[in-house]
Amino acid sequence: MLTHKLTSCAEATARACSVPSEMLAKSVLVRRKEGFLLAIVPASADVRLNALGRVIGEPVGLATEDEVAAIFSDCEPGAVPPLAEAYGLSAVVDKEFDGISDVYFEGGDHRTLIHLSGPDFESVTSGFAHAHISERRG
Repeated sequence: MLTHKLTSCAEATARACSVPSEMLAKSVLVRRKEGFLLAIVPASADVRLNALGRVIGEPVGLATEDEVAAIFSDCEPGAVPPLAEAYGLSAVVDKEFDGISDVYFEGGDHRTLIHLSGPDFESVTSGFAHAHISERRG
């Protein structure tokens, strides 16, 4: 676990902790026909909602801030950890994380970063689909 200065977004967290943004997992709550799921993508990328919808076989959209706050009431806004099962959610993990050596993610606040080895992260997310669901910014 790493502590860092208060940051406002995942990429700022990566910079503050000297972690490559490709190794920082960003969790995005997505609305589907029946409930929600987490899209887990690198901090350096955006979720491709059309690609995610194709993976799960239905259209999806971003959850509202109120919906995120209701599900992740124990987390600060914007600091959603990629621990879908702990919140009764399913997830789709971007393939960019497959085979990666290390993964970092916000621990529910904007001051704590959790570190897992790549194999440990793969173990934690092994029950979820892994697919190309992100697009790098820039």
